[in-house]
Amino acid sequence: MKNLIVCLLCWPLFLTAQLPDHVYRSNIRTVKLFRSGDIFSYPVLQLGSNDQLELHFDDLDNDVKNYYYSFQLCNADWTPANVQTYDYIRGFQSNRIGTYRSSSIVQTRYTHYQAVLPERNSGPVKGGNYLLKVFLNDDTSRLVFTKRMLVVNKKAAVSGQVLQPFNGNLFQTHQRVQAGVSTAGNQINPLSPQDLKIVMLQNYAWTGATLLDRPTLFRGNYYEYSDEAFTTFAAGKEWRWADLRSFRLRSDRVLKIVDSDTSDRTDIYINPDIDRRQQLYIYYRDINGLFTSENQDNGNPYWQAEYAWVHFTYVPPGNRALEGKNIYLYGELTGYQPDEQARLQFNAEKGVYEKSLYLKQGYYNYAYVSLPARNTTGVQAVLENTEGNYWGTENAYTILVYYRPFGARADELIGYSQISSAFQR
Repeated sequence: MKNLIVCLLCWPLFLTAQLPDHVYRSNIRTVKLFRSGDIFSYPVLQLGSNDQLELHFDDLDNDVKNYYYSFQLCNADWTPANVQTYDYIRGFQSNRIGTYRSSSIVQTRYTHYQAVLPERNSGPVKGGNYLLKVFLNDDTSRLVFTKRMLVVNKKAAVSGQVLQPFNGNLFQTHQRVQAGVSTAGNQINPLSPQDLKIVMLQNYAWTGATLLDRPTLFRGNYYEYSDEAFTTFAAGKEWRWADLRSFRLRSDRVLKIVDSDTSDRTDIYINPDIDRRQQLYIYYRDINGLFTSENQDNGNPYWQAEYAWVHFTYVPPGNRALEGKNIYLYGELTGYQPDEQARLQFNAEKGVYEKSLYLKQGYYNYAYVSLPARNTTGVQAVLENTEGNYWGTENAYTILVYYRPFGARADELIGYSQISSAFQR
């Protein structure tokens, strides 16, 4: 198991007033931010390029509000950078989201908002971690939600590969990431190896990210990060899925659809999920924990898609509750956060765990994770009690390189790479 003494990037978030990837209002649903035209991508911009991001979200109040957005520069650990906004944003400091449309051809009434950013009159001018903040009536105190995004000012070449660990206890269950960074031929000259920081993400989840502030070895302008104690991740298994692109026809993972003629409520029951620890590993394509807004019933997935109460069921071994543990739904559909909104309740009469989420039509990846029922502070949720781990699982890994020269007030993102652990394919 990965050493939990590693600097997990989730803990500093509680020291700030604004949490990344957090929705503050219950009427806001299905927040998505991705590279324009690619619904499966992570929101990353190359500085100086023509890259753009798409922002989508729904307001269930079904009215028209004045939503604005702004950017906040953050350090590698997502603490706010001590830099004035005019030092990293050109043009207007906030922009109104002017594209919206009421839902149509569906029972659920909502207003869909969307934006393409950065706009011509505003945008980041420095590389780094950015918090996209959406708020009401150009009043920053009325925060609605936040989303992470990355702006890369490429000054380093990043390479990486995924290997099996040397540790015999982890050889069959974990994956080791080895990263190499080269600054040769670029405009930086680190005074010491500690001027560079490396962050590694598994399947886009910042809750389990690791931050490395020194290389395992370095030679001139080349830095290698391969210390197994800090670069090893539990492999998990391929993600479970729920195909909710149609509410009229049952997909392979849907048990039943209950659509009442007397109300606008729709209930969808997913086939009960069982413990996968002892199951033989089988490879199939997934989207590594993400979800997409897609619609096979109507033309548009954004304002012609329906909402429904989706019911998940997890069947524990022997139909008995896991002693001393809580079970959570995990993935982008719950913000990768094992909190009360994601926790399943044990139904003693049925001998199963249950959870209902209000979801929009789309395709969803998810998994079940567990945490101790008490004293969970600083403890990372694990897959070993519900899903199991197999070293050959396909996972997406993101390697981020940050640089802070002497006297600088923020970490600059200078390198980015994404690799896959597709060993056998």
